[in-house]
Amino acid sequence: MDDLSFYRGKRVFLTGHTGFKGMWLALLLQRVGAEVTGFSLDAPTEGGHEALHRLGILKEIRDVRGDVRDLTALSRAFHEACPEVVFHLAAQPIVRESYRQPVDTFAANVMGTVNLLECVRMSDTVQSALVVTTDKVYENKEWAWGYRENEPLMGYDPYSASKSCAELAVYSYRQSFFADLGVRLSTARAGNVIGGGDFAPDRIIPDCIRAAVRGAVIDIRNPHSTRPYQHVLEPLSVYLTIAAQQTENPRLVGAWNVGPDDADCVTTGTLADIFCRAWGDGVRWQTQADGGPHEAHFLKLDCSKLKAQLGWQPRWHIEEAVEKTVAWAKAWEAGANMRAVTEQQIDVFFA
Repeated sequence: MDDLSFYRGKRVFLTGHTGFKGMWLALLLQRVGAEVTGFSLDAPTEGGHEALHRLGILKEIRDVRGDVRDLTALSRAFHEACPEVVFHLAAQPIVRESYRQPVDTFAANVMGTVNLLECVRMSDTVQSALVVTTDKVYENKEWAWGYRENEPLMGYDPYSASKSCAELAVYSYRQSFFADLGVRLSTARAGNVIGGGDFAPDRIIPDCIRAAVRGAVIDIRNPHSTRPYQHVLEPLSVYLTIAAQQTENPRLVGAWNVGPDDADCVTTGTLADIFCRAWGDGVRWQTQADGGPHEAHFLKLDCSKLKAQLGWQPRWHIEEAVEKTVAWAKAWEAGANMRAVTEQQIDVFFA
């Protein structure tokens, strides 16, 4: 955690702090002594709401409820926070939901990002800002090698396309308003993230946990689809590093792939196998196609830039990431002190 001393005493504005990744990031920032203002809608799931309560995070930061699509409310909260560092995580993050609600998805992910960028533009305190998008921003050609940051952007589904648009908005604001580098503005394109506290629907590990708790067979829609999986602490540690280091080094400003090693790009079926071994109790899975909308079959990121320029190496590979997620879920079901469980995982990760 000493690596995050940059944030001690810093005023940080975090959108999406009631979501899965936002919850962990808020706790990380609070632990290193940042003055955190969170701006978000209520937690999107009942489990997420309970997790925020059991972790006690909201009592220790400035918790502001609002919608990033509401520029007036966002601007008010932003102005009152006078942030030095900004992390933008608020989004509609579910691919299948984007097919059901494409307008809301584009509104949240594109105009929500533009509204946040406008707040940064009007601020005289922001030094560094990071907008989190997704590994799905690229034109997916289903090839076997990872996409690099200079590959064409072309999201297929409404969620992916909205995040591609968000990337273009960030590029436009950076070139139009921050070219003098008064504000260091970057994007992070993260791979599939797993970890304790994710209660979202239509995500593989939360679906596995729900089935295992019920003692049911796990249904896997696309067991042969390959994705880059990583524990939530992996990308969060990178986000914190980028936002801190770009304040000192303007050459770090830009787009960043944030994914695991090639060995951690596995099929959904392999991930389900790893989960079943970690959970035990005879849990098993079956293929259960549901005729859902298009999803990419193969997706991988090339993180050479991250390794070369920031010296990044993953700490937890896929087996350990799943084991930590299972341990968190079992502690949750047992009614454990989840703040202690979560902080213990943070301490082990950063040790």
